[in-house]
This record gives sequence, C-alpha cells and structure tokens, in this order.
Amino acid sequence: MKFVDEASIRVEAGKGGNGCLSFRREKYIPRGGPDGGDGGDGGTIYLIGDVNQNTLADFRFTRRFKAENGQPGMGKSCTGKGGDDLYIKVPLGTQVFDEETEELIGDVTREGQVLLVARGGTHGIGNIHFKSSTNRAPRQFTPGTPGEQRQLRLELKVIADVGLLGLPNAGKSTFIRAVSSARPKVADYPFTTLHPNLGVVSVETHRSFVVADIPGIIEGAAEGAGLGLQFLKHVSRTRLLLHLVDVAPLDEAVDPVADVRVIERELVNYSHALAEYDRWLVLNKVDLLPAEEREQRCQAIVRALGWQGPVFTISAMKQQGTRELCFRIMEFIEQQRASATEVDEADNE
Repeated sequence: MKFVDEASIRVEAGKGGNGCLSFRREKYIPRGGPDGGDGGDGGTIYLIGDVNQNTLADFRFTRRFKAENGQPGMGKSCTGKGGDDLYIKVPLGTQVFDEETEELIGDVTREGQVLLVARGGTHGIGNIHFKSSTNRAPRQFTPGTPGEQRQLRLELKVIADVGLLGLPNAGKSTFIRAVSSARPKVADYPFTTLHPNLGVVSVETHRSFVVADIPGIIEGAAEGAGLGLQFLKHVSRTRLLLHLVDVAPLDEAVDPVADVRVIERELVNYSHALAEYDRWLVLNKVDLLPAEEREQRCQAIVRALGWQGPVFTISAMKQQGTRELCFRIMEFIEQQRASATEVDEADNE
C-alpha cells in the first residue's frame, strides 16, 4: 500500500546553451572578426515550502519535472536566454532524499523556504572569447554542460505540536473530533484510521496548537508490522505525546497496562530519542465505568505502570475533561516555543 505522505519523483535541470561560432558579416566591413555569443545557463530546480499544501498526493500523478534549457548563443555577440528556474511546491515537513545514494538533501520546514535539488547546466562560450593577436579568426567554442538529473524520494513528516498514541480503539479519532474541527472516521472496530489526521485546537484567540492522530501502531510496528512504521515517522516532530488508554475495554481479557507497555516497546525499538519525549497519560472512556469505580480503576492503572508523569482522566465522547487537558497542553506548548526562541536568539548572537 502506498501512502500519500511518500512520493518518488525525477527532476531534470536544464542544459546550458552552446556557445556560438559566428563571424561578423556586414557590407563594407571586411574581416569583421568573431562575434559568436555565449549560451544561456540551464534552469535550476528548487523545492519551495507552501503552507497551503497538506499532502504529497499530487506527486502520484506528476512524477517528472524538467526545467527549461538555456538557449544557444547567437551572432552579433548576442547571449542566449537562460532557462527559467522551476519551483516545485511541497508541504511543510517534507524531507528530500537522493534515492540512489540515500543522501538527505534537505528538509523543508518553513513557509517560502527554498531548497535546491538539481542545478542547471553552465552556458557554453562563444568564439568571440577566443580571439587574440595571433588567432584572429578563432573557430573554437564550448558546448553547454548538461543539468543535474536526480531521482528523489520525498517523505512528509507531519509537523504537529501534539501526537496521539494508543492502540486501535483507544479513542484517538474521537478525541481529535472533540477538541478540533477535524472529522476523522470513527467506528467501533480496529484500524478505522488509515491516514494521519491533523486538527487545529484553538483554546483562545491567537492561542492554538496542532494535534496529529497517529494510527496503526500495533505490536511489531517498529519492525514494519501493520501500518505502524509508516506513522511512527510522523510523531518524531511533535513536542508532546499524549498516550491514550481505554480504561473500559469491551473485552474483559484486554489489559490497559499491557496495552501501554506495547506502545512503549515500539517507541523504544523505533527511536530511543522519541521514547524520551514528554509523554502524558490520558485515561479515556471513564464515562463507561460506574462512578464509584472510576477513581479506583484509574489509580490502579497508574500504580501498575509506575507512571511518574502527568495523568488525565477524560471522556472524549462526552467531552469530559478535554477542555482542561487542552489548556494544560497549550501552556506546555507555549513554554516549549519560548525556550526554542531563546535558544535561536542565543545562537544568532
């Protein structure tokens, strides 16, 4: 199965125009001498970050991109026109790899950021440059050089402030529907979600963050089982991970503590750095428990896990506790953003 967050494209920069072999030919001007002009440079190909692009789906239909060739030089010392550069719009968060060498060419993370991926060929030189006192009628000129050609692999990593983790049916899609305007599919069977869902959570005017529903993580995901490996790539850009747990599974044999351990193992197996991200435990579906059992059940889960971080109890379906959770997330994100700004300012001094 091919996901729209990955694409393979071929880029071909423009060829440089050849230099011109020409001599001045005008009435009453004998031996006018060489006047061949230079060719034009070939067009270069760039990727440019565009906030309006959300997926790499367009590259499933257009896979080859070619920049314009430079025009050859002309007589009367006229230089050929350079080929127009080609700018390809990509969504923010796109990583670019050379498929042949596996080299990471660059990472497009900002609006308007430009990344050179294929340099245009250099122009050829006309014979006018080869004239001298001993070579008055030079017939030398140089051809333009070919432009770079590359097979690129594009990978889109979702740029979200918060990533939602949890086994299927933990309530991730329901949570994102409850706190944002995103409307992912919700049903009572596993693997409802096949693609990452993004939602913008606005807690107040000019205070918002982006949350990503990361689906498909099951036991063995870090080794490629199911869809998990595809989506584990996405959470590596988040500032905070919310680990959602179903505290009232329909199957009594399901152990919420064991479910948490499964996800923790997959995070460690995929990336030790990712496993060390700030992670909050969110106990979901507490509305399905009798009121007198809720606190006792939640405390038992926390004790069994030996959890030391923040813990929240919510009902995404009933939107109980979700607003308070979002305000806490917003405060955390703002602290992270402020710290990042201070580091950037210090680096620029």
